[in-house]
Amino acid sequence: MRTLLRLPVLLCAAGAVSAQQPRDSSINNRLPIVTVTATRTATALASAPFAISQIGVDRLRSVAGVGLTDALQGVPGVLAQSRAGGVDTRITIRGFGSRGAGDRSNAATMRGIRVMIDGIPETEPDGRTSLDLIDLAAVSGVDVIRSNASALWGNAAGGILSLSSTPLSGVPFELRTMTGSFGLRRAVISTGSGSGDSRLYATVSRTESDGWRANSASERTLFSTGMVTPLGDRTRLAVRLIAAQNNFDIPGPLTEALALTQPRSANATYLTRRERRGNQVVRAGATLETVIGTAGVLSVMSYLTPKKLIRSERNTYREFNRVHGGGGVNLRNTFGAHSVIVGADIQHQDGPARFFALTAAGEKGTSTLQDKNERATTGGMFVQDEWAATSRVSLNLGARLDAIRYGLTDRVTPKISGSRQFSQVSPKFGASFRASTNQVLYANLSAGLEAPANNETDPAGTFGQDTVVGINPLLKPIRSLTYEVGTRQRLTGTRPGVKSLSYELALFNTEVRDELVPYRGGRFYFNAARARRQGAELAGEVQFEHGIAIRSTATLMQTEYLNYTVDSVHYGKSGRLANYSGNALVGVPKSMGSAGIRWDVAHSPVRLDGEFQYTGRYMLNDANTVELPDASVFNLSLALRRPARLIGRMALTGFVRVENLLDRRYITSGFLNPDVVAGQAVAYEPGMPRAFTVSLGLVRLR
Repeated sequence: MRTLLRLPVLLCAAGAVSAQQPRDSSINNRLPIVTVTATRTATALASAPFAISQIGVDRLRSVAGVGLTDALQGVPGVLAQSRAGGVDTRITIRGFGSRGAGDRSNAATMRGIRVMIDGIPETEPDGRTSLDLIDLAAVSGVDVIRSNASALWGNAAGGILSLSSTPLSGVPFELRTMTGSFGLRRAVISTGSGSGDSRLYATVSRTESDGWRANSASERTLFSTGMVTPLGDRTRLAVRLIAAQNNFDIPGPLTEALALTQPRSANATYLTRRERRGNQVVRAGATLETVIGTAGVLSVMSYLTPKKLIRSERNTYREFNRVHGGGGVNLRNTFGAHSVIVGADIQHQDGPARFFALTAAGEKGTSTLQDKNERATTGGMFVQDEWAATSRVSLNLGARLDAIRYGLTDRVTPKISGSRQFSQVSPKFGASFRASTNQVLYANLSAGLEAPANNETDPAGTFGQDTVVGINPLLKPIRSLTYEVGTRQRLTGTRPGVKSLSYELALFNTEVRDELVPYRGGRFYFNAARARRQGAELAGEVQFEHGIAIRSTATLMQTEYLNYTVDSVHYGKSGRLANYSGNALVGVPKSMGSAGIRWDVAHSPVRLDGEFQYTGRYMLNDANTVELPDASVFNLSLALRRPARLIGRMALTGFVRVENLLDRRYITSGFLNPDVVAGQAVAYEPGMPRAFTVSLGLVRLR
């Protein structure tokens, strides 16, 4: 592990040394301008004053692509874990989102990280994100902002995942099939056409898996289509539709002993109750952009997302009918050296939730236990100024005012109906200094807001429902302040045999007030008064002239509850307080890292890619007595890096991938402050054993 952590440091040092080496003047060292759209403007990556990672289509097409885990592996500061080998993914950025490892309605959802597809939010008003509509087969690129982003987007302090579904270039037709271990069957059909600034595209995918653990089968059908077209010389319209039906079973956590000796087994209670999720989701959205005057752009966005969800959870059968909708408007304009954006957005979600008794066979019973409406609304106004102060110095100033309101109407027990609201102004200040053509130094200070999700404010007791209040009056939103400094650089033609060298380094300190902590596997939540996260993120890559590239990332984090006391009745000490000040935060690894080597075989379209992923240990309970062990996984891929022409304009694509090549047994995820049965923590979710995936496709080239 020490070698892995040293590798990106060596690459950074090599970059600093190479920057001093004389370069061949015949080589063009100016790189193409790369932009990031998750900043609400097309900000040049070189001048953005925060930590950003980008994942291109080459990476997305060389993995199974069932869930976001495949795309985010190897991004510094990001922990992406597949909890059962399918769409049920746990994702954290710098520790934000870690509480999503709990049980209560957290399967296949994320917390604290804002997710957008084509600028339209997948994240709900209460900060929770469903992953039903995310399939990498329908994604052409991913931007990851790892910094505090509330000043731009509101209720999501952990950062931004911005996905694009618009094809970068027109592919008339593509058919991809996939088969793999544990009954994986997948087919994807994509088609598109367009010329100039116009695009018309569609993707259909069908994925089935028997699952590698008991009670872990899944199936999903997804359809994505869109049209981007100019309306005259000054206006552009984008209309998009995504629909998915997603069903998956949940095997649940085990004791550590069972996870290591019988990893394919399911939690006995989950198996008996057939714990599962069934989701039907449709999202329609439109964005209109028009040029105002000589330098202004007005953008208007709206969307509507109806959802029908079923749950077998905590010995109840649950039905949700949600409607999530909203929109936004912003105006971007340039005034000399200032690029200013002002705007506002709003989101609302509402709909009935009905809980029924669960039969012995795990089906819907006849008794109605709960009948309620849960609603959430969030609105915000923001302003941002990107100021090119000099040819080398850029300043980024912004602020956002958020107002979040929750409401509950209980039809069975009307007296516990209620509402709560939160608000905050989140400022941001960033500065970047272009030290050379291809190197930038940056610093930023940004505030963050993350309100508790609807099911976290619902104070349902362990045995029966709360009969006093419907919305927990004690929970507070998470408020954070992040200080960050960093640098990134990419060099070309530094010396013979080296095609390019790139590296990035980010150092951050995040002070958090009212850190939200799950108890009893996510049945209820407490606030830790103050906490701190400090860390360093490094990444580097060297590309050689002969098709070989070496890459590595490393993340080191130190976390601490600065002030946290909790009623220790939950640890069998009734009437006393437990003081966990000074303990490490739950769910946040102390270290993570990756290393990889890619070889584009000369005179052939073949690419060989090997990667190593390491996740350090982390605490599972506030008392720091239950720990998730560290894990190391090796993966290997052999792929066609470009289509191999067959006949006419038809070409072949494909790859073979082996995950967990050494077939090591490891723990992939754990429940936080878990249930303890007979003195053993029931918290551990075992990692998938060695698995093979084979993909073949046909592409019709232009």
